Amino acid sequence: MIEWENLKKTNQPFFEEYRTRFAEILDRGWFILGRNVIDFEKEFAQYIGSKYCIGVASGLDALILSLKAFGFKPGCEIIVPANTYIATIISVLQNGLQPVLVEPGIGTYNIDPDRIEEKITSKTVAIIAVHLYGKACNMGKIMRIAKDYHLKIIEDCSQSHGARYQEKTTGTFGDAAAFSFYPTKSLGALGDGGAIITDDPNFAEKIRILGNYGSPRKHYFELVGFNSRLDEIQAGFLQIKLKKLDKINEHKRTLARLYLNNLNDKFISPMVEEGYFDVYHIFAIRHAGRDKLKEYLKDNGIMTEIHYPFPPHRQRVLQGLLPAQNLPISEEIHNTILSLPCAFFHTEEDIMKVIETMNKFPSYGF
Repeated sequence: MIEWENLKKTNQPFFEEYRTRFAEILDRGWFILGRNVIDFEKEFAQYIGSKYCIGVASGLDALILSLKAFGFKPGCEIIVPANTYIATIISVLQNGLQPVLVEPGIGTYNIDPDRIEEKITSKTVAIIAVHLYGKACNMGKIMRIAKDYHLKIIEDCSQSHGARYQEKTTGTFGDAAAFSFYPTKSLGALGDGGAIITDDPNFAEKIRILGNYGSPRKHYFELVGFNSRLDEIQAGFLQIKLKKLDKINEHKRTLARLYLNNLNDKFISPMVEEGYFDVYHIFAIRHAGRDKLKEYLKDNGIMTEIHYPFPPHRQRVLQGLLPAQNLPISEEIHNTILSLPCAFFHTEEDIMKVIETMNKFPSYGF
C-alpha cells in the first residue's frame, strides 16, 4: 500500500537527533520559553528573511493574535479566499471581524487578485493572502491593491514554508505572516505549534505580550492576553528539521515533477508559473469523477486525501454568519480536488506507481 502520509516514516530520518535533543531538554528542566524557543525564533526569521519571529501554540493562534495585535474595531471587514481552510475564517470571527469571501483562481487555487477590488468597502481593513498547497499568491497584484486602499496584509503561510514569489519568500511581503508547524507540514513538529513573522519591532513586542497572558514581564500585565507559546520541546525538534527544510522541499518538488511530466491530460494538474517557486505541501489534482477516482485508487492500494471536501460557506458553523452568496469557482474546486501522495518518505518509485495506476483510470462518463 502507498500511504498518503506516514508521520513515523517522514520523521524517522530525524529520530536520533530528536532523542538527543529531548534528553538535553529533560536534563535542563526548562520547558517554557527557554533556549530552544529563542534559538529557533532567530533561525526561522533568518530562514524566511524577516527581522522577527514569535513562536505561538498553533497556526490558528498565529492568525488570531496577528489580527488582535492590529487592533481592528469590531465589525471591520477582512478579505479572505473563499476556498481556504476554515481556520483562516475562524481567526477573523474570533476577533469580532467580518470575513469577506473572494473567489480563487481556478488554476492557482489562491485568491484571485482581479476579484478583490470589487469586494472592498469603507469597512475593509485587511487582506489575508493564503498561500494554499505550497504555492505563493500573486503578491505583486495584492500588494498594489493594499497600497491603493491602505489595507494591511496578513499572509497565511501555514502551507508554504520556503515557497517563493519573484525570488522572495512567502511571509516577507505583508505586515505580518502566520505559520503552522502542525505535524503534516513540510516543517512539521511532533505536536502543535506556530509562529508569527514581522519586520515591525513594536508589532513583534505586542505579539509577545499578547501570547504570554498580556504580560511583558513576570507578574506585570498590560493587555488582556492569551496563553499561546511555542513549546520548548517542539522548538527543539523544529530547529533540527529546519536545517533539512530545503532538502524536504526539493524532494517534494522532484516528486511533483514526476506527476506533472507523466500524468495524462484527463487530470487537471497544479498550474506551474514562471516566477513562482512551489513547494507542494500538497500535490492536488482535479477530476470531475473525483470520488470514483479516490475509490479506484484505494482499491489499488493507493491512499489519497481531499483538501477540502466542503467549501467554508457550506459549513454549518458559518450559516447565518456570512451572507448568502454564489461561489461557483470555490464549489468547483472543492467538488473535484484530490490530494495525491507526495510526502518526504515517498520514493520516486512510489510516485511512478501512482501515476501508472491513475493513467489506467477509465475516463468515460465524466
